[in-house]
Amino acid sequence: MAGPLNEVFKAIADPTRREILRLLRHEELSAGEVAAHFDMSKPTMSHHFAVLKGAGLITSRREGQTIWYSLDTTVLEDVLAWSMDMARGARGGKQ
Repeated sequence: MAGPLNEVFKAIADPTRREILRLLRHEELSAGEVAAHFDMSKPTMSHHFAVLKGAGLITSRREGQTIWYSLDTTVLEDVLAWSMDMARGARGGKQ
């Protein structure tokens, strides 16, 4: 799982991307709705969306001219399970 984890950690290392994830936590939002929270160019926002999609943290769908983004919790659940396993190993040593 090292490869996918590296992509996830790279994606969440950036505070803007963490904020995008927070915004998508409760509902699907259009690219414009997300971008309205930031003072950034469209290409910069597109880059952030691409990194998050590449890490499997968000999904997108197109509806006409609008792109809708939503949180993909599958990868987040995998990372949480991995980190819990790591914590158990660090605490317990041999089991």
